[in-house]
Amino acid sequence: VIQGPLVQDSKRFLSPWSKWSECSAKCGQTGVQKRTRSCLGERLWGVHCNEATEEGRLCIGHVCSACNITCPMGRVNADCDACMCEDSILHGKVSLEDGSPAADARVYLQAKKLKLLTTADNRGMFRIPGVCPDGKTSLKIKKAKYATATITVPVSNRRNLAIQVQLQRSGKPYIFRSPEDKARRVGQSVSLCCDAVGNPAPDRYLWYHNGSLLDPSLYKYKNNLILKNLNRDQSGEYFCKASSAGGSAKSQSAKLAVIGRQEAACNSQPQSHLIRLPHDCFQKETNSFYYDVGKCPAKTCAGKVDKGLRCKDNIAYCCGVSKMVNRDISCNGYTLPTKVVVECGCKKCTETKITVRGRATAADNGEPLRFGHIYMGNKRVSMTGYKGTFSIQVPADTERLVLTFVDRLQKFVNTTKVLPFKENGGAVFHDIKLLRKKAPVTLESTETNVISLGEMEDDPIAELEIPPNAFYRKNGEAYRGKVKASVTFLDPRNISTAAVTQSDLNFVDDEGDVFPLRTYGMFSVDFTDEQGTESLNAEEVKVHLDAAQVKMSEHLQEMKLWSLNPETGLWEEEGDFNLEKNRRRKREQRTFLVGNMEIKERRLFNLDVPESRRCYVKVRAYRSERFLQSEQIQGVVISIINMEPEPGFSSNPRAWGRFDSVVTGPNGACVPAFCDEQNPEAYTAYILASMGGEELEAVPSAPKLNPNAVGVPQPYLSKLNYKRTDHEDSSTKKTAFSINMAKPSPNSPEENNGPIYAYENISECEEAPHSAPHFRFYRIEGDRYDYNTVPFSEDDLMSWTDDYLAWWPKPMEFRACYIKVKINGPQEVNIRSRNMGGTHPRTIGKLYGIRDVRSIRDPEQPDVSAACLEFKCSGMLFDQDRVDRTLVKVVPQGSCRRESVNSMLHEYLVNHLPMATNNDSSEYTMLAPLDPLGHNYGIYTVTDQDPRIAKEIALGRCFDGSSDGTSRTMKSNIGVGLTFTCSERSAAEQSIFQSQRNMGQQS
Repeated sequence: VIQGPLVQDSKRFLSPWSKWSECSAKCGQTGVQKRTRSCLGERLWGVHCNEATEEGRLCIGHVCSACNITCPMGRVNADCDACMCEDSILHGKVSLEDGSPAADARVYLQAKKLKLLTTADNRGMFRIPGVCPDGKTSLKIKKAKYATATITVPVSNRRNLAIQVQLQRSGKPYIFRSPEDKARRVGQSVSLCCDAVGNPAPDRYLWYHNGSLLDPSLYKYKNNLILKNLNRDQSGEYFCKASSAGGSAKSQSAKLAVIGRQEAACNSQPQSHLIRLPHDCFQKETNSFYYDVGKCPAKTCAGKVDKGLRCKDNIAYCCGVSKMVNRDISCNGYTLPTKVVVECGCKKCTETKITVRGRATAADNGEPLRFGHIYMGNKRVSMTGYKGTFSIQVPADTERLVLTFVDRLQKFVNTTKVLPFKENGGAVFHDIKLLRKKAPVTLESTETNVISLGEMEDDPIAELEIPPNAFYRKNGEAYRGKVKASVTFLDPRNISTAAVTQSDLNFVDDEGDVFPLRTYGMFSVDFTDEQGTESLNAEEVKVHLDAAQVKMSEHLQEMKLWSLNPETGLWEEEGDFNLEKNRRRKREQRTFLVGNMEIKERRLFNLDVPESRRCYVKVRAYRSERFLQSEQIQGVVISIINMEPEPGFSSNPRAWGRFDSVVTGPNGACVPAFCDEQNPEAYTAYILASMGGEELEAVPSAPKLNPNAVGVPQPYLSKLNYKRTDHEDSSTKKTAFSINMAKPSPNSPEENNGPIYAYENISECEEAPHSAPHFRFYRIEGDRYDYNTVPFSEDDLMSWTDDYLAWWPKPMEFRACYIKVKINGPQEVNIRSRNMGGTHPRTIGKLYGIRDVRSIRDPEQPDVSAACLEFKCSGMLFDQDRVDRTLVKVVPQGSCRRESVNSMLHEYLVNHLPMATNNDSSEYTMLAPLDPLGHNYGIYTVTDQDPRIAKEIALGRCFDGSSDGTSRTMKSNIGVGLTFTCSERSAAEQSIFQSQRNMGQQS
């Protein structure tokens, strides 16, 4: 209890007086200043203070002559913050990106403080008297959802001046260049850079090391981070965060490796790498057809460093082959030379080119997008062909390949895709599925119009409500005629539409992190005048979403309306949904969510919910059912369809929520998916794989599930409920499997090693060893076999070695050569090409490699078969110093006799000496032609940046017997280079490929 004497001494409980406030008067006038203090006793003990806590005094404003603004024209205004010219009038027009007027845009004067001058009318027009055209006066123009525009009034002698301003849609920054992986030694320096664009432009960059912010005042960075005199502690991951008034975006992480001054840049010991030997080269010592030739993983290493600090090192260094030795392998009746890696070292990285190929077709009937335009951002980069095919070289430093496919005939919805590619070089094939535009319906612009969204007319997911007089032209004029409306809806209740998904269903949150969306449907909107010649805008459009379609109750509060940014391929928020207060006339028993939207420059929208329950699935693809590490295939597109939760959990099992694609690399692929920790059956997913447009096969789940074949041990495999698509119906395709997306339990050690990884454990997934659990696809290569003396994987262009005996002499240009061989005889025959150096002094008489292929029977001629046999093209070797005419020997298996040689080919070889001798009639030898001869010679040559594509195109032409066509059916009598007649084998004889398979199975 506070006693009386304390109350009397209440001055002790008052705080000191504050400083006097600024004088409230303008210059030269009288005003008031104030100061305050507070009663501490009242706040601490409830004691009342009798003394005043506020007092004031008169003051005079600052001296008017203190205004130090000088005006080149006009005079200083009363506020002394700008110049004014009474006789001048500024007329302005503000428009949006598509040219429509920016109604209600606010125009400010850029002074000490922003001063609102006027607001644009419905036509985007404004008029400001008194603005000086002095080349110094700045105006700022603002409108919600658009970046603030700053414009300087130009110098002019005219009293009436007109300006035009176009506003750009505001958005978060977009990172177009992330820092690169680098390796350095202790004491060296490094520069890491990132760049971002956006409206407004990014004005702040922050850098992070292993997730922790680097102090900007200490490191003095902007968009480039310079680290000098490095130490080992500075190893790790670095990323930048770019920010503007529109938001933030984070770059991809770069790895910086810092090693000791004298430490080896690479592990000199090669990794094990098994190659398959020819069918007649079984190794008794290892009881297999495989031989270990070694491999050096192509990771970044610390090589010679430039003197200057650059964002991108002038020369990139990778671990690669530094020493190989010759070994001879004993085969059946001959010796096979090979080169084995014995030492790895740091050397210049192999330069490669990255290509994306594919085919764009209709999702409903496979109709090709003929001569469609392909855009990268606003730039047209390519066109589709007559059959919808396309090929695009990916520019260097591309992180996110965003392509938009535009149908000039407007039969299909404009489709934006984010396509994964092989970062280490080579080609990836993508099947692009397009949604056919709905036939337009005619609307009366002066009436309320309702358009259903959903494939099931009696059960739409949502409806668009367009009020009367909502349509207007691009110039802002109201439109009162009839409207042609085409609204195309992608209904996620139909699983066959999953591959048509636009973009990759991602958005960037306020912190700059990329998050996935779970869709409840996308719709494309196209409004035109009655003639279909002029595109129309619409305002105050409402979207009514049937709440009964949203089975997960937590999604009702999180549902938003999104629009697609076609340049970045990211979805951007358009607005929220709210529960509708007044029930609608139709279906009064249902509740609806309502959202408001304007249809202007963007025409593709999405009803989506951000989903944070995320995992990764580890998937690998193989060249055979042996699932060997050395037979993994890169460049396979792994796709995943995220299904809604199972019945009884809280959702609808027939609908999908997300579609994703990832490309396999040297260590497989980590595919993102929704998952649930509480209920393992909450989410399910279908996973499928394709390469070159062909689907790969998944491991079977019936009649008996084999965990060793699937690649996942029990009991986790049962929890994941792995089922191949033919599990219950053997007539179904075998090219996909379904799993429960059960998030691994942190308390279960057997679940924390894959194949499902928590989202934060992406590094563990990407770096998982081959022995860790994973799901598998495989591709049976068929009756073909390739052997290279210098080992090289056509899936991994970085595995190329600069050796005179390399089959492919240039890693950025691959030339494939085939000869068509016809076989007269009742049996299919194995044919081999043996390829040796022919005229080059460094390789003459040495083996480049062999190729085996089995002839294909002609369906119309039972005693005729044919084969397209690859041989090594003649040409420059890796040093580009002089050419080698490859000595090619074509040897059919069994009792065969050379019948004829293509006359034009023979004439060419006679005229281009030297000429190979042909004393043995059971085979044929030639010094391969230097020129790219065509089908008239029976020779097929194709050059491409990817070896698989070069071979695929050349094979298609060879099968077809033409120089520009393609066929998957062998045409035995067209475009033949060599003809052999072969006698029938006895019934007891096996084909060589059959014996090879049998021995392989036994081994």
